[in-house]
Amino acid sequence: MWEGLLAGIFWGVDTVVLGVALAMTPFLSTEQAIFLAPFVSTFVHDAFSTLWMLGYMGVRKQLGNVVKALKTKSGKFIILGALLGGPIGMSGYVAAIQYMGPAYTAIISATFPALGALLSYIFLKEKMSKVQLLGLGVSILGVIGLSYVPAAGAGPKNLLLGLLFAFICVLGWALEAVICAYGMKDPNVNDEQALQIRQATSAIFYGAILLPILSGWSFTVSILPTKITVFILLAALFGTVSYLLYYRSINKIGAGKAMALNITYSAWAMVFALAFMKEIPSIQSIVFGVVIICGSLVAANGIKMKKKS
Repeated sequence: MWEGLLAGIFWGVDTVVLGVALAMTPFLSTEQAIFLAPFVSTFVHDAFSTLWMLGYMGVRKQLGNVVKALKTKSGKFIILGALLGGPIGMSGYVAAIQYMGPAYTAIISATFPALGALLSYIFLKEKMSKVQLLGLGVSILGVIGLSYVPAAGAGPKNLLLGLLFAFICVLGWALEAVICAYGMKDPNVNDEQALQIRQATSAIFYGAILLPILSGWSFTVSILPTKITVFILLAALFGTVSYLLYYRSINKIGAGKAMALNITYSAWAMVFALAFMKEIPSIQSIVFGVVIICGSLVAANGIKMKKKS
């Protein structure tokens, strides 16, 4: 449980550092740069994360086992989960933001742990008590409350398209955790090997397929010599630690509970934004941040009631 919570904390740091990089001039210089920024930053982030993992696995002399894991049926499931959660889920998220704005997208995408818990129950036979499901629901409502910004004007112009892509995002992120949890049931594929496969798969897909389709390679090369790269490299380090803990948590306590803990990153990001960027949170952010963390802890661990003797 604590590894899952730490995963959310480290992803909160990753989010803040990556946010600093995305706010730098090269990503805001033209309309094309603004459009490509999420895709390029994700590719560079996952590529650096792959390198961090290669170093980590090399020190632990586990690279040979990663190759062996790739050859197994479970390794193929990890690749599928990586594609669903990385390129497909993230692309759905970015497209949803484009069509209906970040506020609506953040609210809808926050429901992925609920779908993940349902899919875990159906396919992995993972069970959560009524109290844990209540905690999950409270945590998701907290994320929705934290993300909610009253919309100005008449609302999104392409709401149906936005909803479609948001659903793709939710489904992709939920399936990633469930499929990877299934893959890690194989004793020949542990959480570290699964993460190495996941990050490499995502980076290769972005670099070999998505960026060429979007004509994004020239822009990617242009930002590499800038200080943006330093920030993304640092964000990737925190992200790698977060994913290591997240996958370990999935392996130990199940996908549903691990996802519930992971979404606490939205609250922790607020804490780190205050600590490092002096961004003072609103009362709304503080209240819903506490709700998210408390709800997630209940979802992961439950509340054990003492029986009367």
